[in-house]
Amino acid sequence: MINPSPFLRRALQIDALFSGVSALLLVFGASFLAPLTNLPEGFLRNTGLVLVVFVLGVGYLASRHVMPKGAVVAVIAINAVWTVGSIALLVSGWLSPNLLGQLFIVMQAIAVGVFAELEFIGLRRSADALAAR
Repeated sequence: MINPSPFLRRALQIDALFSGVSALLLVFGASFLAPLTNLPEGFLRNTGLVLVVFVLGVGYLASRHVMPKGAVVAVIAINAVWTVGSIALLVSGWLSPNLLGQLFIVMQAIAVGVFAELEFIGLRRSADALAAR
């Protein structure tokens, strides 16, 4: 367990907020975004649904007085994998987004990568919690 630094707590809160807005946009706006980005509607909606689960976990974690270090590391790792996976998706040719779709994927990948870095900095600034007994 760790005592999260204010920096870590704020980074997690902002990550949950940004991811929540993205989840809502993707779940409820998939039919609008699909033709604009040339990305499949089902892909966009399912991505949003995955984000809903992520947001619930990160939001809960950010609300804890002390946090399991492993959970924080998992959030950082998920963000890092998301970033790399987003770029890999573009170069793989699996999808064929238009320019707006490519920008959409790249911009969210950059944002998620920044969250991973901010959370890592916040984790380094956090103190280990003493076992309460």
